Formats: sequence, structure tokens, C-alpha cells
Amino acid sequence: VLDHVLKYGTYCLIGVFVLFGKTNLETGIQAIALSGNIYAAVKSAFEIYPRFVESSRAQKRLEEWENASAPSAALPTRMEIEWRGVSFSYDKPVLKNVTARMDLTQNHIIRGENGAGKSTLIKAIAGYHAPTSGTITVHGKEYSEMTVPLAAECGIQVIYQEFNNVPPLTAAENVFLGVRTNPGLFVDFEGRRKAAKELFQRLGVELDPDQIVGTMSPAQMQIVEIAKSVSKNAKILIMDEPTAPLTVDEVKLLFKIIRDLKAQGVTIIYISHRLEELFEIGDRISVMRDGKYVCTMDVKDATQQKLIAAMVGREVSQTCPARSNVIIGEELLRLEHVCGNGDTDINFTLHKGEVLGFGGLVGAGRTELMEVIYGAQPLESGQIYYKGQPVKIDSPRKGIKTGIGLVPEDRKGKGLFLDKGVAWNSTINCLDRFANGTFGLVRTKEVEKEAEKYQKAFNIKTPSLNQLVMNLSGGNQQKVVLAKTMAADAEVIIFDEPTRGIDVGAKYEIYCIIADLAKQGKSIIMISSEMSEIIGMSNRVMVMCDGRITGFIDGKDATQENIMELATQFETAPEKAAANQ
Repeated sequence: VLDHVLKYGTYCLIGVFVLFGKTNLETGIQAIALSGNIYAAVKSAFEIYPRFVESSRAQKRLEEWENASAPSAALPTRMEIEWRGVSFSYDKPVLKNVTARMDLTQNHIIRGENGAGKSTLIKAIAGYHAPTSGTITVHGKEYSEMTVPLAAECGIQVIYQEFNNVPPLTAAENVFLGVRTNPGLFVDFEGRRKAAKELFQRLGVELDPDQIVGTMSPAQMQIVEIAKSVSKNAKILIMDEPTAPLTVDEVKLLFKIIRDLKAQGVTIIYISHRLEELFEIGDRISVMRDGKYVCTMDVKDATQQKLIAAMVGREVSQTCPARSNVIIGEELLRLEHVCGNGDTDINFTLHKGEVLGFGGLVGAGRTELMEVIYGAQPLESGQIYYKGQPVKIDSPRKGIKTGIGLVPEDRKGKGLFLDKGVAWNSTINCLDRFANGTFGLVRTKEVEKEAEKYQKAFNIKTPSLNQLVMNLSGGNQQKVVLAKTMAADAEVIIFDEPTRGIDVGAKYEIYCIIADLAKQGKSIIMISSEMSEIIGMSNRVMVMCDGRITGFIDGKDATQENIMELATQFETAPEKAAANQ
């Protein structure tokens, strides 16, 4: 009886959510059909795909949805986007009187430090943010604000830096979520599955359309996002850091797709922190700084130093801090014949004051190994030693108590509570230090004092310690994750892709923090897909391939060539790789 009450109560709730703008009809039906239990259906109705403007009438919302999903009409010959005096604020100004114009017959790159306002600017175009002042002109028509359906009518689609997928659903269901693919009442799951498979084949990737997105790697999740946008036949495709989680080969594939789309008349507006990408696909580059438009230049006239100077307002002569003569201390961490989470027979030592870089391609097993060391995945065999003593780390809590901290690759999904404040996130790993023993009440003033200490130490730019972390730039979010790690007194700090999606100015700050921690005697493990980062920061480089160690290189001897040779050794020279172990 209770199950039936909950069941039909959920149907009523979803109907109310459709009426008042929390979800749409098809998504509501999917929520019921796909949920393993009734509680998940309620959660889905609240959280899945809230993509429409506010409306009190279900019919109006459904009409907007159908218009947004319909094929775009032929666009006018005047292909341009223009901002005139556009401003936007959260707790403080994010966009400041931006006046700029983009010729949409050319691929356009937007550059700027984290917090410069790049993502906010494209969200204003896409209808997710209404400017507090100013106007946006698209194809000669002026708007005081855009809406999501209106942006779709203009042929605008966006691939955001943050994944916009629903983890419990399959790849095919995510690609077509919110899109009517069948005129009837029920969802055509088989048709979506076939269409998604064709899209993945068009992108040149092997991806199972039935795979649950929550089980995918970041690279696979990004491919689903790309397929979702490509499926909608966009005329203007905006990409916000699309290559951040992709391998070298996947980046090459993406660039081929971009060139093909441009040949078909699709304009790309592209945000990237990787300077080398600009010259591959861009025609024009616009630079933003501190919420303001700075300048626009042709790609052929741009140089790395000119772009960096425009972005940060000063000359930046080096990308990594000079490697100082740090005295490498005693052994702090040792792994002997460790197996687990897909890795086999891992042996290495880590010393105080050392930065040990981990090189390798995506899928080499580096992140998987860190999850075992941290306690997030089980150790199947072998032994981990900390300060010379064998330890059993069978949970992240045990890892933290041991003295191991992790700054994860997916900082938004695994490193932060985005709907909580800076102080809350900074101290969550050591909250027991600030709680009264009897009732567990938190001493908030001490929490704020601790958070303020790391805010100053790491130069976290935030209007207040109560600011929601979701509103911070990527670089400042990464500093909050590091503050959380350091507040728990970590001695071994694991950085997994520490500068992913971070601008050149913030990158240098992160590098300086890592170098300073090493000087303090902390032991650093750094995983990175950027060769310059590994070479510039590491005292030693350990390279992995196919879940095994293929060799070690002294930091001063490391080059892209010898790292790549070891990173592909199980593919090119398995016997030599086995000998290196």
C-alpha cells in the first residue's frame, strides 16, 4: 500500500514540477521509467536538465521546448554577435561593461585568466545568465537578454566546461536527453541507441551507447557532451575547455571534427587555456581580463608572450618556477609489489621534499594507483609503508589520518562540495578538530580562522569565506581543494592533473605553491598530461603504461621524447619495459 502511495505521489510531484518549470514532460516520463526506485524518481524530477526559462503555464513551456528542439531556420547573412555595455554580477561584478564584436564567418578564440569572465560571457549568449545591463545582438537583432529557447532558434549550442550529463543514465540517453526523437508519448530508446552509435562512429570513437555515464572516464564523458551538441546541428557551437580531459589522439580527432564543421558552415567559439591549440583551429583571438574586454587580434599576429601580457597585464617570462636545490630528505612513502585497481607490481619510494612526477598517457593507471594509495580503492596485494612502518589504508578517512592528501583530477565531482562555502570546504577534512566532544557542535569562529589562514596563504580570491565554491574560478577552486588537504596536516600530497582547466597566471601560482610545499619538506606526487609541467616541476619522473611502471628518469634529464618512449613501451617494446621494472 505504501509503495503505491509513494508511486502515485511521485507522478503527481513530477506533474507539479512540469507545471512550475522544474523539468519537462518527456524528462518526467523518463525519470519514472528509468528510476530503479521511487525515491530516485523524485530526485530525478528535481535535478535532471532544468533548461527552460521561468513559466507558470505548462503549455507555454512545452511550446518553448518544441521550438528550441526544432531545426533552426536559415540564418541571416549578417553573421555576428555583439555585446554592448554588458555587465553581470554575483556577489561582485563578473562582467564589467563588456563591448565587443565577433565576426561569425571565422572561428573565434576567447582567452583570459580564470575569473576573467569568459564562461559568464558565453552563458549570457546561451541564455543561462541575464545581463544586469547592456544588450546582446545576434545576426543583427538586438536583445536585452537571451533565453535558452531563443539561443537555440539562433542556432547556438554550448559545450560547457562542467559536464552537463546525468550519471545514472546511459550515453545514448544523455545525448538525446530533453530532445523529442519520437512524436508519440513514449521514448524511442532503440532509435536513440542507434543514433548515438552513429554519432560516436562519426566522431571516430569506440563508445558503447548503453554504457552508464557515471562509470565513464572524464574523457569519455566529454565525448558524450560533444556528441550531444553535434547531434543538434548547431550553426554556432561554443566550446568551453573541451580538450581538458582528452588524450593527444582525441584532441587531434576533435580538431578534425571542428575543421569539418567549419567547412559545413558551423562557426566555433572556443575557450581554451592551451596556447598551442589556438593556432590549430582559430582565426581570431579575443582577450578578457578581470571581467573586461581587452583586445582582439588575428591568430597569425599573435605570439605567446603577447597573449600572456594581454591576459595578466604584465610580462610572464617563465612558465614554471626555477628548480631550487631542495635537499631531498628521508623516505616517507614506499610501495612494494602493490597490485590493485588494475595496476600490477608497483614499486617506488617517495622522500621528503621530493616532487615525483608521474608521466603516461590517459589509461596508463596513474589515477587508479593514487586511489589505492589514498584508500579510495582496495589494495589487492603488496604492502604500503609510511615513515618506514607498514600501514593498512582501506578508506579515504584512513588515508587522511595517515597523512596522505589527494587533490583529485575531477575537482568539481570528487574534490569539492560545490553548494557549500569556502570555509566549509576548506575544513571538512579536519572538522573533528573544531567540534565539541559531547554534542559535536562546531566552533564556527575557529573554522573561519582556519579557513582564513589558507585563504591568505594560497591567495584564494573570494568576496567572503561563505561564498559558494561553485561561483569561484577554476584556479581558486583548486586552491580550496588544496586548503582542505593542508588543513588535515597532509605530509604526502597527491596532485592529479593540478592545472587542468586553469589559466597561465593561475598555473604559475599553483606551481609556486607546489615548489614551496616541497621546500617545507612535504612529499609531492604530481600526475600531469602536460609534458612541460612534468619536466619543469619534477625531481624525478616515474612513467607508467598499461598499469605498470616502465621506468624512472632524473628530473634534469627528462625530455618529451624519453617520457613518451616509456609511456608507450608496453605497446612498442614489452620486453624492454619488463626489464625496466
